[in-house]
Amino acid sequence: MCGIIGIVSNGPVNQMIYDGLTLLQHRGQDAAGMVTYDEGRLYLRKSNGLVRDVFHTRHMLNLKGSMGIGHVRYPTAGCASSAEAQPFYVNSPYGITLAHNGNLTNGESLKEQLFRDDLRHLNTDSDSEVLLNVLAHELQKQGKLRLAVDDVFDAVSELHKRCNGGYAAVAMITGFGILAFRDPHGIRPVIFGDRITDRGREYIVASESVAIDSLDFTVQRDIKPGEAIFITRDGQLFSRQCADNPRYAPCIFEHVYLARPDSIIDGISVYKARLRMGEALADKILRERPDHDIDVVIPIPDTGRTAALPLAYKLGVKYREGFIKNRYIPRTFIMPGQAVRKKSVRQKLNAIELEFKDKNVLLVDDSIVRGTTSGEIIEMARDAGARKVYFASAAPPVKYPNVYGIDMPAAEELIAHNKTENEIAAHIGADWLIYQDLDELIEAARFGNPAIEDFDTSCFDSRYVTGDVNQEYLDHLAEMRNDGARNKQQVSDENLIDLSNSADINQ
Repeated sequence: MCGIIGIVSNGPVNQMIYDGLTLLQHRGQDAAGMVTYDEGRLYLRKSNGLVRDVFHTRHMLNLKGSMGIGHVRYPTAGCASSAEAQPFYVNSPYGITLAHNGNLTNGESLKEQLFRDDLRHLNTDSDSEVLLNVLAHELQKQGKLRLAVDDVFDAVSELHKRCNGGYAAVAMITGFGILAFRDPHGIRPVIFGDRITDRGREYIVASESVAIDSLDFTVQRDIKPGEAIFITRDGQLFSRQCADNPRYAPCIFEHVYLARPDSIIDGISVYKARLRMGEALADKILRERPDHDIDVVIPIPDTGRTAALPLAYKLGVKYREGFIKNRYIPRTFIMPGQAVRKKSVRQKLNAIELEFKDKNVLLVDDSIVRGTTSGEIIEMARDAGARKVYFASAAPPVKYPNVYGIDMPAAEELIAHNKTENEIAAHIGADWLIYQDLDELIEAARFGNPAIEDFDTSCFDSRYVTGDVNQEYLDHLAEMRNDGARNKQQVSDENLIDLSNSADINQ
């Protein structure tokens, strides 16, 4: 899960991209980067850290130009290395920069192809660099000094044939314009908008609509699966379907957890979808435990809150805010390393004792992944005096790794993998546990856009929509993603010599 943005304007874009990245900060807190174009030159700044920490006044002054792209990152495999901060840059052909959200399932074979057949060197383990070099090679094959828009779309068509997985990307071709494209299944989100100023039309591309709305642009539409759009430097927009057999199957976990509730993704209001999840979960509780003794419903902030409200209303039970969140602690789900995640839970949340004391409490969260956060929070509720602690998940059990850009760990690190609900409840310390049904989750999302016939639900049912994921690939992914591998990588990163353009260009 990462956040991407691209803007073609009639004036400086640096502040708009900065603001847009801040609005997308929830999608990645490991690193941030921005590249702009002005009078034949690129200006790049990227580094580890939050947006506010990466860009200082001196950097902003240097990020000149009316066209640029940006990225916020969290690592989908391995550790958080500054060498893999984006955007990535390749000088040939034309000078191309790229920012990417997602994961290529055939990244390893593509790396070998790029080296042996395309004679290209890769300096990081990031599949975003792979995607960039595939795009660069397909553009270079055309052998033209000056590109036409159709040349760009032809290159994306060839990229779709070579690349498998989930990806939404924005790329800037120096002096020509900004390209945005989406994988043929539309797994990862990307949307665009525009506005008319006294200086002409301006365009924006972003991972979520919230960045478009808040920057005073008007949302036009989501980029379709397999589609590419190209915005020229002078503000003309072109689009083309570049995949042979596109099929809508967006990631349903965007609606469960990843996206901001004020975003609309693929025509579906994230907020409304989460309200429907809460209603469906309440119905299940009433079916399975009609004589429940719940005194109060308490959400786990922030993503559990939207589902908890209608759930409490439908149960006829009081809703209370029982946890206060420290806004300066990053999201624990996207923190690298189990020890860091566990330590941060009690720093992030503090219980209001009077809401728990001598009560039977139902805690509501968006999902349970490793169980670390859930177990710590249940213990906090008991420490605050709760008589009984029940736990409800607005999503079904997460049993399988996600391979399309969400850093869900190896299967054996997922608490629901090969465990019953009673075993999970015992492990996290809940008196009882209830999960959303997968069919109800799908319906909660699909209700917002009935035209979407399928979703990627692989982390719940192991049905990988790209059809190319086998056990050998999952075993390889597990080696890269387990916490032991992260800790080992972190040690090696301390002595890493960074040759990957993480330093500033023209700064």
